[in-house]
Amino acid sequence: MRWSYHDVYADAGYQAAGQRPNARSDVNWHIAMRPGKRRLLDPAKPIEALTQQLERVYTGIHARVKHPFHVLKRQFRHAKVRYRELVKNTAQLHALFALANFWLVQRKLLAAPA
Repeated sequence: MRWSYHDVYADAGYQAAGQRPNARSDVNWHIAMRPGKRRLLDPAKPIEALTQQLERVYTGIHARVKHPFHVLKRQFRHAKVRYRELVKNTAQLHALFALANFWLVQRKLLAAPA
């Protein structure tokens, strides 16, 4: 099975990811600006205000993606992976992400009328 990614959102640590020799050309790279550069933006200038808004969108997407991994590592203590069979690791991660989804919506599920 071949994965097909069209957009990749990354934080500021991946600045040159799109220019690496092994980077895929069919991917749109959306890499966040470094914090020092972001602080220098002047919100009075329209293009820089738009850049700040775009950076907030990137940050929001990044946070939504990273939160389930945080739940996996902290709530289910899956910080280290033992190298067993790849099938077992994959099955365990699928089960843990399913549990993480329930963990993230548990308040909504418990508050819903029966």
